[in-house]
Amino acid sequence: MGGGDKGLLELAGKPMLRHVIDRLAPQVTTTIINANGDPQRFSAFALPVVADTVEGFVGPLAGVLAGMRWSASKAPKARWIVTAPGDAPLLPRDLVERMMEAVSEREDTIALAQSGGEMHPVIGLWPIALMQDLEEQLKAGVRKVLHWTDRHGTVAVAFPCQRFCGLSIDPFYNANTPQELGELRAMLRKTSS
Repeated sequence: MGGGDKGLLELAGKPMLRHVIDRLAPQVTTTIINANGDPQRFSAFALPVVADTVEGFVGPLAGVLAGMRWSASKAPKARWIVTAPGDAPLLPRDLVERMMEAVSEREDTIALAQSGGEMHPVIGLWPIALMQDLEEQLKAGVRKVLHWTDRHGTVAVAFPCQRFCGLSIDPFYNANTPQELGELRAMLRKTSS
């Protein structure tokens, strides 16, 4: 995509990350951005920017841990955090509700989004009670999300495709190439006209 933060690329007149925030914020109490490097690049969003707490850019689990630690410190009554990537602008508006329902009887269970039979391991509901284990496993070298989640109860929460412009689109669609970003821009232009 040319380097830089994919979530800051323009989509329908605003950064892709703004679409993610706009869809997720009504579903949660507090929203933060997990990002390393200069936090000022996200100043327009007026949200806390929290860097990984584990050195070495070890992957998405480090972001989950950073969110858990921030929540434990700033919102100590919270029992879960929800994560979503900054380049998934079509997140379901009932994402959190459906994930909470999936774990309602198993509070130490991780809920991960699924669509089209595929898991989306960075879109999840994470019990903060697992924070210590996650930190220990990261320090022990675990990097793959599903390797860690397999240690704990994990439930897949399936979401159907959404209809946009007569097309069936994955609600967790993310643009990984300039062509895919162009297709997404074209779809959103059609829905706004």
